[in-house]
Amino acid sequence: MKISLVLATINRSAELEKFMQSLNEQTYRNYEVIVVDQNEDDRLITIIRKYQQVFPILHLRSERGLSRARNIGLMHVTGDIVAFPDDDCTYPPDLLRKVTEFFEAHPDIDGLTGRVVAEGGAMSSSRWDKRAGIVTPWNVWRRGISVSIFLRRKVIQTVGDFDPKLGVGAGTPWGSGEETELLIRAIRNGYRVYYEPKITVVHPQKELDQTPAMRAVAYGQGMGYVLRKHKYPLWFVLSSLIRPVGGSMIALFSLRWQLARYRWATFWGRARGWWGRR
Repeated sequence: MKISLVLATINRSAELEKFMQSLNEQTYRNYEVIVVDQNEDDRLITIIRKYQQVFPILHLRSERGLSRARNIGLMHVTGDIVAFPDDDCTYPPDLLRKVTEFFEAHPDIDGLTGRVVAEGGAMSSSRWDKRAGIVTPWNVWRRGISVSIFLRRKVIQTVGDFDPKLGVGAGTPWGSGEETELLIRAIRNGYRVYYEPKITVVHPQKELDQTPAMRAVAYGQGMGYVLRKHKYPLWFVLSSLIRPVGGSMIALFSLRWQLARYRWATFWGRARGWWGRR
């Protein structure tokens, strides 16, 4: 099996080289990298030329917008499996081998998702399911994030591209949720996606109480938009709104003011996104 890695990047050089080095350390070698460069300068040329000598890299250009860039990359994939690494993540040396072994052992599964862990393998601050199992529209929020999603190419060919209105740099209020929305479409088209928490990707973790509230609003609006687009029932929407409110109250009573603000901003963003407010 060949794996196509569609990597959109902007404003990062050292982090991208670190990812490339982690690719060069992979025990499985049948892969290609499609770098979709959103920089206005040539800062990546040296890095790309360096690693083009050891594995295939296609260097493309794109206007800003994570989903737009990935969609351009998807037009050029030639692999059997498609993945979407961030430009600041790294892969454990045996990751791609584990992924291909999983797909070879499970021909009835169309997609694989895993967890994100912090540097050194520490648990992520995100709410990941501890148990493996099929991804559904109800648990997708705890079982899928872009850097640890691997899909058979036929899934992309059927369900289409990422929604360009979603994600970082989209120029809309909806600053997240593009990968979740894609997975929901795949699931509702009858494809089977499996979550395996033993599959991990390393990604820098940001403390929530150090994250600007406006970013929380943008992320929240993305989730709200997805809930509305896919017509989630009201009870599910309300549960998604109540959780950050409760978290904000707990943080407030613990005197963690910044965390309380972040979680309240998350609630506000989800509500606005679902309601359709800009």
